[in-house]
Amino acid sequence: MDVFRKAQFMEPYPYYIGAGCLVQTVWNELTGRAPDYGIGDIDLIYFDPDDLSFAAEDHLIAKGRECFFGTAIPVDIKNQARVHLWYEDRFGVRLQPYPSLEAAIDSWPTTVTALGARLDGNGEWHIYAPFGLKDLFSLTLRPNKVLISEEIYRSKTIKWQKKWPELQVMPWED
Repeated sequence: MDVFRKAQFMEPYPYYIGAGCLVQTVWNELTGRAPDYGIGDIDLIYFDPDDLSFAAEDHLIAKGRECFFGTAIPVDIKNQARVHLWYEDRFGVRLQPYPSLEAAIDSWPTTVTALGARLDGNGEWHIYAPFGLKDLFSLTLRPNKVLISEEIYRSKTIKWQKKWPELQVMPWED
């Protein structure tokens, strides 16, 4: 909850805490593990199409470092409006600019990790789950083939199954 409250510094930008840290927290609860087991970082994503410079993103990263100082798990802040500028160099796939924060989440590698949540300043929860939450609560991994290859999907499932052997992995072909 502390991370969700601190993340409100991102307003007025649209933002979410997303992907693995949410999923793995739920998996940990469902499988009786410590809440932070297996979580390498907390993805905090936002959308600012008006300033695609690294300097602007770096400014928010620095602000986040101050805001999240003392948080046990590192917080990784990324402007999803600028992902197309570096994605091809890092992953070998050319991307068109995302038109929204939700469009970015729509492309994340699995149906279960395509998930974002935030707690706004009024205490209201905002959840974005384009594939729903059924896979999350049934411990099911299913590929979202928008961007990833079968090889990337398999490597992710192998890594996650080592930590959570209870996971049901759906084949690429389904």
